[in-house]
Amino acid sequence: MTSSAFDIAILGAGPVGRVLALMLARVAPDPARIALLAASAPAPVAPSAAAPATDPRVLAMNHGSRVLLESLHAWPERSADIRNIHVSQRGRLGRTLIQNTDFGVPQLGSVVAYSGLHAKLDECVAACGVTVLPGPPARIGMQDADGVRIEQGDTTLLCRVAVQSDGAGAVDVRRDYDQHAVLTTAHATLPRRGWAWERFTAEGPLALLPHPQTPDAYSVVWCSAPERAAELAALDNAAFSRALSVAFGDRLGRLSSQAPRHVFPLALSARRAQVHGRVAAIGNAAQTLHPVAGQGLNLGLRDAARLAQTLAGWLAHPEVNPGSALAEFAGARHVDRFITAGLTDLMPRIFSTGLAPVEHACGLALLGMDLASPLRAPLAQHLLQGFRA
Repeated sequence: MTSSAFDIAILGAGPVGRVLALMLARVAPDPARIALLAASAPAPVAPSAAAPATDPRVLAMNHGSRVLLESLHAWPERSADIRNIHVSQRGRLGRTLIQNTDFGVPQLGSVVAYSGLHAKLDECVAACGVTVLPGPPARIGMQDADGVRIEQGDTTLLCRVAVQSDGAGAVDVRRDYDQHAVLTTAHATLPRRGWAWERFTAEGPLALLPHPQTPDAYSVVWCSAPERAAELAALDNAAFSRALSVAFGDRLGRLSSQAPRHVFPLALSARRAQVHGRVAAIGNAAQTLHPVAGQGLNLGLRDAARLAQTLAGWLAHPEVNPGSALAEFAGARHVDRFITAGLTDLMPRIFSTGLAPVEHACGLALLGMDLASPLRAPLAQHLLQGFRA
């Protein structure tokens, strides 16, 4: 069976795909000719005060991403602001502090529940006029001079441009970090609202982010070797809380965790080229990153924003070959992708080499950034909104 043709088909209805759909709906002469292909799956239950989210995932959204989502009226109701980011290295000299007041912004970023963001985006997409096509996972078929064929179960769709926004797919670069991330929630006896913490340990990075549902709790992302992650996941609550307090230190008093723990493997994967013919890859389909500094989704949203911008003019005349618009998009995104992937790849490796001279040098670098604001400004600016071409 073959359905009607579309100008653009977006494969994947995660946050990046949904944001792209919302942005394209604003510039398309006929939003119904934008198709959003959503693999059928139970939607995560949105959190509420009475029923907290069962999905453990939280998302660190930088200032630029929040501005984008607010402009689309897609910012979730519940979030926790980050006004200070404290970066340190366990057992070594040096730390740096990045504050919102240094940059004249209300917050450096915010933390939201994945389920809360999903629910808000779902609500916005339902009202924006694009065509949502739930069904089995879709795949890209043949493309020619006129368009691209998309296979979704027994249905074939035709489109002029296809955008992959979910799933790693074929990649050119892959690095297994030999690390797993343990995700959970912890409470502190001396909580500090508005603070996020990134602590580099010999095992891997440990991040504590303000929790979007519980004001004095923290979302924990603890990266370590797979064997160690399995050990941490298997500990009873008291033993895990002690281990977490030892690794993090006493800046928040004593840490305790009674929440379930979830373990995820970590790897870098990336495509060198985001465009192949009439097909563009954004978000996780273009790259997946180490969670250090929380840059993966923010990078994907910048992909979506730039692609919508470059396709806006083309949508007025979709019969024209989109090659020049897609080439402009790929060129504009190259530097940001390179810097962000390189930064998130380098940081966890260089801070946990086990080589004392290297780790001392990292500590001195953190100290230097803390003493001289011009040294920390580039890092802070990238954390705020990424590289803007």
